[in-house]
Parts: sequence; C-alpha cells; structure tokens
Amino acid sequence: MRRARALDDAAFALQRQGELGLWLQSRGQEAAQVGSITAVNSTDHVFPSYREHAAALSRGISPAELLIQWRGNRHSGWDPQKYRFHINTLVLAAQLHHATGYAMGVQRDGADELVLTYFGDGASSEGDAGEAFNWAATMDCPVVFFCQNNNWAISTPSERQMRSPLHQRAAGYGLDSYLVDGNDVLAVHAVTRIVADRVRAGAGPAFIEAVTYRMAGHSTSDDPGRYRTAGEVDDWGTRDPILRLEAFLAGRDWLTTEVRADIDSECDALSEETRIACHSLPLGSFNEIFENVLSDETPLLRAQRTQFEEFTNSFE
Repeated sequence: MRRARALDDAAFALQRQGELGLWLQSRGQEAAQVGSITAVNSTDHVFPSYREHAAALSRGISPAELLIQWRGNRHSGWDPQKYRFHINTLVLAAQLHHATGYAMGVQRDGADELVLTYFGDGASSEGDAGEAFNWAATMDCPVVFFCQNNNWAISTPSERQMRSPLHQRAAGYGLDSYLVDGNDVLAVHAVTRIVADRVRAGAGPAFIEAVTYRMAGHSTSDDPGRYRTAGEVDDWGTRDPILRLEAFLAGRDWLTTEVRADIDSECDALSEETRIACHSLPLGSFNEIFENVLSDETPLLRAQRTQFEEFTNSFE
C-alpha cells in the first residue's frame, strides 16, 4: 500500500512537470486493491479499469510498464499473459464484458482459475455492466466483480447515480453479493478470500462492493474542489487506509522503528525508479497504430497506412 502511494505521488508530480499526458491516482483506494489482489491466486486473470496501480504493483508490474501508456508512447506497457493482468481499459465497464467472456473460456477449459475484474461505481451505471452481470449469472461464470465504490463518478456523487446500494442491485441479477469496508485491508482480504473460494468451487459469479474514497481528483485533468467540499475530503482523510493499518500494526508493536525505516527506504527507491523510468521510456512509432487493428491487413487499412507514412515522411 505504501509502495502504491509512493508511485502515485511520483507519477502525479511527473504529470504536473509535463512528463506524463495524464495520470489517474489510486490514492485512498490502496486497501481495496491490495486486500483483494492478494486474496486470489497468481494464476487467476485480472481485468482492471485504469486506476488499479496498487493491484498492478502487487502482480509485479513495474513503474516503467505502468507509465508508458500515460506518457503516450504505446497503448500498453506489459504482457497480460505474463502477469495474468490485462491491460488498462479506459472505456467504462468494457472490461466487465472482457472478464465475463474470459471466464466462460476458463469454465469450458475446466481450469482451476477464476477471473477478477475491477470497476467503479460510475462504471456500474453503464449498460455494459448490467449486461455482464446478467450474462455471468445465467452462464454461472467463475468471475468476481469487484466494485470500488469511491463515492464519486467524476463529479457525480453516488446518491445521484442510484437509489439502492450497488450490492443489492447486483443481487437482483443473481450474483452472490457482499459489502465490505474498502478502507480496511484485512476485511477486504478476508471477504475476497471467502468469495474467491466459493467461486472457484463452482458457486457461480459474485459481486463485492468495497466502499472507499477517491482522495484525489478523478484524474490530473479534474478539479475536485469544484464539486466537493474540503470538509468531506478531510473527514475521509481520517479514514485513510494506510493510516488505519499503521495504527493497527503499531498498536500491536508490529510496526517498529526499523520496519518503518525499511518501508520508507523502499518507497524512496520506488519513487526514484519511477522518475528514472519515465525519462527513459522508448518512443514508439505512430505507424504501430495500424499494426494492431486487424490480424490481417485489408486493402483499405494498407492504403490508410501508406497515406499516413507519406504524410509523416513529408516533414523530413
């Protein structure tokens, strides 16, 4: 959780310095991500949205691999199969269809796997979400829908999005549904472990609503001060998941001075790695956009590629 916060702070600073085109912070949601990702097996496939940096770090994805998309050099920086962690999905709720379809494949292969997919309360309002929930339920797909309800869909608060809690809505689709304090990493881990065991055993798809808070803006292009009060942010700041876990560990004398120093040193090193990685990322070629559209190049796509190459070469 501390590593994710360090990455977040370093990336935010890099964006403000003009080194990243955009950054979406996970600040405040570290417990929901770390608690859940560590409760499933390393072979279980994960479908994130675009804010799951803590979960990605937990799977071993490096800062360089996380930053390259936001620097605009490539569409994604890592191999999904290597980490069992799909690339970021910026289209709201699209990953829920991807996860459900992948889970159907897992089911037909008879593999000892499940699929975990992350999304927010805002994405749950998309039609794609309802379709994925219904399809997963009717097909008994081995998928866990993990909703990080961070109270805000950009500038729209949860109470203006829905009249009933998300986990109750999910139950209406036939999903085994749970509600958990998303700022309590131990609670999140315990609930996700129970749910994962049930899904893996063939109990069908499940839905977890982890209530948390987006402490920063929706993205670095957002000004949250225009739609929420400083008092609200301060109130949730007292429930910071990292501070809560530190208080828990310190109260049991598990967070010694030496352990704190080791964590601080590790986070400082990660911050430095993030800054160096950002400045060292290789530039991609714009021609690559034509290589990943279709498996077989059509005459129209070939003509478009040729036209684009002629246009870019005209500047030389």
